[in-house]
Amino acid sequence: MVAAASVVVALGTAAGLLTALGDGDDGDDPRGTDRARPKVSATLLSPSAANPPSPSASPSASAPTARPTPSPGRTARRPGAAAVTTSLYRHPESQVLDWVRAHPADPRTAVIESRIASRPAAVWFTEYAPDTVTSRVRAVTAGAAAQGRVPVLVAYAIPDRDCGGASEGGAPDLDAYAGWIDAFAAGLGSGEVVVVLEPDSIAQTDCLDEAGRAARFAALARAGRVLKAANPKARVYYDAGHSAWNAPAEQAALLKQAGAASAASSDGIFSNVSNFHRTADEAAYDLRVLDALGGPPGLGAVIDTSRNGNGAPTGGEWCDPDGRSIGRAPTFQTGQARIDAYLWVKLPGESDGCKGAAGEFSPSYAYELASS
Repeated sequence: MVAAASVVVALGTAAGLLTALGDGDDGDDPRGTDRARPKVSATLLSPSAANPPSPSASPSASAPTARPTPSPGRTARRPGAAAVTTSLYRHPESQVLDWVRAHPADPRTAVIESRIASRPAAVWFTEYAPDTVTSRVRAVTAGAAAQGRVPVLVAYAIPDRDCGGASEGGAPDLDAYAGWIDAFAAGLGSGEVVVVLEPDSIAQTDCLDEAGRAARFAALARAGRVLKAANPKARVYYDAGHSAWNAPAEQAALLKQAGAASAASSDGIFSNVSNFHRTADEAAYDLRVLDALGGPPGLGAVIDTSRNGNGAPTGGEWCDPDGRSIGRAPTFQTGQARIDAYLWVKLPGESDGCKGAAGEFSPSYAYELASS
């Protein structure tokens, strides 16, 4: 991915449904017309023995290092279709929380803690570790269930991830990936959970030949079926890139091949992961993709709003660009039909590789985003 999904797992932290912050949706969007794809970043959780370890819009931005099942025939339901009484889960382990705890006297701590560390964010699983992924996923879903909250998990281990870019890695082949997905699904539990399935895996397939793309799409369709069969309350979303990448009809055609139009494998699409495009632009784009995709009427979209408060920079810059800001707070209450949630998939402050090592937390970058 031009900006590959960060190799770091963003840990989710839950407080209740949060009031949306202003995200700069008013005014014209000055972004350029190029389709540069930023690298993916997010807080990667690396599982410890008991907990998961402490990782796209254009392609997602660099990922950090991690720390710490509906039935196939059911009709997909949209989280935003009815009043939501549950709130998102904030995982108690993340790079930003580690930094806040270790620097109580730093003058930046109060701002970073209140505007970033207190928000629920996604937990990324980026390591190909089939023997431990079940327990790592279960640690997150069990923690969320104990609080009556909804965790957001990012599955990020598809072979040829990021087309060999900064977030390269993943399973050695598609057979191994199938086993990894089976193990991932085994940890989902029985409560509500949102799964962001493989950022950039559909929008960015330039490095694959026709047979390779077909095989990847088949693997993604299977992954969705496995996840939803394992937990009937799981909501699985597929990669739609972002509003400045592929045209809606083009992206919808790719999504359909990957199973995103089937209620047996999909609840809809996600966009703007690790990117900066404005919420209004993403919502308009996502609705056009959904219209072109077809499928059951319950399919919806989720948008990564973690760093899009000031919109995307001109010129397609994706690597820790200056002048950006955090966007709307994570919530299921978007107020817009078919837009199921605003999520923080990429944790603000985790570098794309320019203001720090890819996927690592940069307090100066976090403070810049939180105070802009």
